[in-house]
Amino acid sequence: MVYRRWEGMFKNGINLILTLYFFLSLSLQHLNLISMSVSSSAVDFRTGTKVAIKKLHRPFQSELFAKRAYRELRLLKHMKHENVIGLVYVFTADLSLDRFHDFYLVMPFMGTDLGKLMKLQNLSEDKVQFLVYQMLKGLKDLKPGNLAVNQECELKILDFGLARQADSEMTGYVVTRWYRAPEVILSWMHYTQTVDIWSVGCIMVEMLSGKPLFKGNDHLDQLTEIMKITGTPTQDFITKLQSQDAKNYVKSLPKVQKKDLQELFSKVNPQAVTVIECMLLLDPESRVMAAEALTLPYFSEFREPEEETEAQPYDHSVDNSDLSLEQWKRHTFTEILSFQPQVVESRETAL
Repeated sequence: MVYRRWEGMFKNGINLILTLYFFLSLSLQHLNLISMSVSSSAVDFRTGTKVAIKKLHRPFQSELFAKRAYRELRLLKHMKHENVIGLVYVFTADLSLDRFHDFYLVMPFMGTDLGKLMKLQNLSEDKVQFLVYQMLKGLKDLKPGNLAVNQECELKILDFGLARQADSEMTGYVVTRWYRAPEVILSWMHYTQTVDIWSVGCIMVEMLSGKPLFKGNDHLDQLTEIMKITGTPTQDFITKLQSQDAKNYVKSLPKVQKKDLQELFSKVNPQAVTVIECMLLLDPESRVMAAEALTLPYFSEFREPEEETEAQPYDHSVDNSDLSLEQWKRHTFTEILSFQPQVVESRETAL
């Protein structure tokens, strides 16, 4: 009877035996309570590899949280890039939709994040090159805590811009601001991919210098710190601003000349400074795009163009819907049932 209930639950595509086996094959190592989830590391005995398990904290306590949980699950399912965290497995202990309250995301285990790594050690030139190269390959909304790194210096992006929707509710908000593009800070204009290029530039400077470049105390102070380096906007840039209030504010700022970055970072590899110069431009339309940045001489040692794949288009139609809490739950439950895990043989078995 119990078997039949499980069989009915997974009739939409998840193999029952594999699911039960996966539950039994995880050896939990430790738990860590963080703001939005409970995370643990585990060993998948099918492959012998270490994984991270994330249980979202009360994902259905409100429509906002339910939407965020659904979106995180969808994005993890969608991602198929070696430099972006994807989903190894997803499961729930709840047997039906009316009992559905929690679910668990299983992802690759990385060990640490770039923010912690930078505090522990000064990164060598070749590590900076390799890490920034990987960031550009798998570009998303970036700050050091969103970049997971393992012992082989392999990097994966593990944040999907969720903090853009509700900054005031997220922990680490003050730190996040230091890596935000100026157009995001004051919502000046529509965002393009170059908001993330700005973040890469900020992180790259921090890796090379050992400290954040723009350490503002609030929104306006952040903008002031940025313009000490970039200079105040030109009239051409001001005309692109969508808000008249933003235009008036920028016009009222004291005029500051742009700093010469080659002079400012005179002890840094000039090729690295050239990359930073292309990224930290006030006008987002002038910043280098990821594909173009990858071709710069600074990354030539690590470049493998055939591996620089572009992500498949992501369907945002449901994400952008205005749905009830119960509808978000139903969509999330369906996504869990439809997940098809890729069973990868261990290296020992394959040999």
